[in-house]
Amino acid sequence: MGVTRAALPPVLAIDAGNSKTDVALIGPDGSVLATGQAGGFQPPRTGVAAAVDVLAEALASAGVPAGGSGPVAEHVSACLANADFPVEERRLADEIGRRGWGRATAVRNDTFALLRAGLPPGAGPRGVAVVCGAGINCVGMTPDGRTARFPAVGRISGDWGGGGGLAEEALWFAARAEDGRGAPTELARALPARLGHASMASLIEAMHLGDVPAGRRHELTPVLFEVAAAGDPVALSLVHRQADEVVAMAVVALGRLGLLDEEVPVVLGGGVLAARHPELDARIAAGLAARAPHARITVVTAPPVLGAGLLGLDALGAPAEAHGKLRAHFG
Repeated sequence: MGVTRAALPPVLAIDAGNSKTDVALIGPDGSVLATGQAGGFQPPRTGVAAAVDVLAEALASAGVPAGGSGPVAEHVSACLANADFPVEERRLADEIGRRGWGRATAVRNDTFALLRAGLPPGAGPRGVAVVCGAGINCVGMTPDGRTARFPAVGRISGDWGGGGGLAEEALWFAARAEDGRGAPTELARALPARLGHASMASLIEAMHLGDVPAGRRHELTPVLFEVAAAGDPVALSLVHRQADEVVAMAVVALGRLGLLDEEVPVVLGGGVLAARHPELDARIAAGLAARAPHARITVVTAPPVLGAGLLGLDALGAPAEAHGKLRAHFG
C-alpha cells in the first residue's frame, strides 16, 4: 500500500536484522499505513551505504518513495543489528539522515526494539532483554537513562550461541562423532540428512566446496533442538549451554543496573527463543529463578518492528491509545 506526502505520518519504524529487514509507516493514531520487507542488514560485510540501501529496498516494497524527494515521516526510529558501538550508531544515523527520510532520526541496536516491545503497556523503560536469533545480545535500561550493554560482535567479545553459533557447534560435534574423535550423537545422522547428504563426510565436503548455500545452515538449528528433545546427551548439552548463556547475560545486565533485588521484566526474543523449545525454556526459567528470583520472564513473538514503532511514538509523545493500536496490529 502506497502513501502520499501531503501530511507526513509521525513515525517510520525500521527493524533490521542479519537475515531480514522490516519497515512500517505509522499514522498519528498508531495505525499501520504501510509495511515492507527486504533482505539482511550487514554493514560490517557490505559497508554502511550499501547496508542502508537495503532499508531503501524495504521502503520501496512498502510503496514508500525513498529516492530523495523529501521526508516520508516526521521521525525515523531505526533499530538495527550490527549497531553495537556508539560510533556505529552515529555512522548509521548519519547515513540514514542523509537519505532525508525523516525530519529526525534515532538509531539504536535492534535489541532495544525487543525490550520496548516486551515491556507492559504504560510501563517505563525498566528491564532487560535478551535476543537470541542469528546471534545473541542483551540490553537493559532504567527510567533514569542508564543502560547495560554488551559489544556482541562474536567470539572476540565473549559471545556464544545464537542460531548461527548453535549450528556451527552442532556440526563440530557431529563431525567428531562420525570420525571417532568425539562422543556418539544422533546429530551425525540428522544434520546431513536435513541437507540431503548421507554422511557428515559428504556434507563437510559440500560445505567446503561451496555447494551448500550459506542460508541453508539456519535449517540445522531446529534439528539440534529436535535431537535434544529426543534425549541425545550431546545435543542436550548444547541446548543447556545456550540457556546458561541467556541467563548469564540477563543476570549481569540486571546487576549492572542494580535491579537484581527488584521485580523486573526480563524480555526474551529472537527466532531461537521465540520458538519456545521446552528444554531451553525450562533451563532458562530455572537459571533465572536461582540467580535473579525477582525477574519476570516475558517472551516476545511479535515482529520486532513493533518495538521500533513504539520507541518512535515515545519520542513524539503519542498518547497511550496510539501505542495500544500499534500493539494490536502486530498481535
